[in-house]
Amino acid sequence: MKVGILMGSDSDLPVMKETAEILESFDIPYEISIISAHRTPEKALEYAKTAEERGLEVIIAGAGGAAHLPGVIASLTTLPVIGVPIKSKTLDGLDSLLSIVQMPAGIPVATVAINNAKNAALLAVHILSIKYPELKEKLKNYREDLKKIVIEKNEKLQNLGYKKFLEST
Repeated sequence: MKVGILMGSDSDLPVMKETAEILESFDIPYEISIISAHRTPEKALEYAKTAEERGLEVIIAGAGGAAHLPGVIASLTTLPVIGVPIKSKTLDGLDSLLSIVQMPAGIPVATVAINNAKNAALLAVHILSIKYPELKEKLKNYREDLKKIVIEKNEKLQNLGYKKFLEST
């Protein structure tokens, strides 16, 4: 199993690194690349066309602004593609979100919230867990850990009150 992580620009890396971190925590191998749908279209074509033969099973593509990268990749492969809209300076990422989520019928791109690369990685883990049962157990443990964090925070809030709680965070 292997996941491809793409971004349209190196300025997307601070967001997209969260994808790599989540995949690493689940011991899922990945490759990570900067490929622009507009500035390096031949590279995008080659990447998508050879993805399966390189062992990829899911592709996560982050892009800002016009955000065509996830859709272009999805149009060139039958692998699941997850789009991460990257927050832009002019429209706070709404342009990116709409560019990714408004794919034409027949070429779907699963889309997460603006800058939510973590959820993109977790969605990839969910997709892969259909084929790899060991990932289901890791996902259960991950969610249990999330549950424990919320319970601990609530206990702290109850013990300290909201003012001291806020001071301690």
